[in-house]
Amino acid sequence: MPTKEIIERIGTLLDLAGVLVIALGVAIATVVFLLRWWRTRQVVDHYRPYRQGVGRAILLGLEFLVGGDIIRTVAVSPTFTSVGVLALIVLVRTFLSFSLEVELDGRWPWQGKGPIGGPSVGAR
Repeated sequence: MPTKEIIERIGTLLDLAGVLVIALGVAIATVVFLLRWWRTRQVVDHYRPYRQGVGRAILLGLEFLVGGDIIRTVAVSPTFTSVGVLALIVLVRTFLSFSLEVELDGRWPWQGKGPIGGPSVGAR
């Protein structure tokens, strides 16, 4: 099997892993949310942990998807156009990752442990 084909398959497998991580993560977070809601009948108490679970699944899935894009673009077809498209994809996904991280943790990734505007609404 040629090297390019192996690299292409590895990139495709990483893409598949990213999609599966997102889908399974969202499904698991949803099941956990529904079980918690079923026990307490309180949506408000369980909504934030649900969003955090979904956000974490998306963040991890995005990492796999970026890895697949990098492998395929750099190793298989390193043209100026493909590298430029990769740069835009990585830029957009990096922005999404930062946005999700701020949403999940309430702070920028490079900040310390405290949230951006003091304690979050649901903090006790």
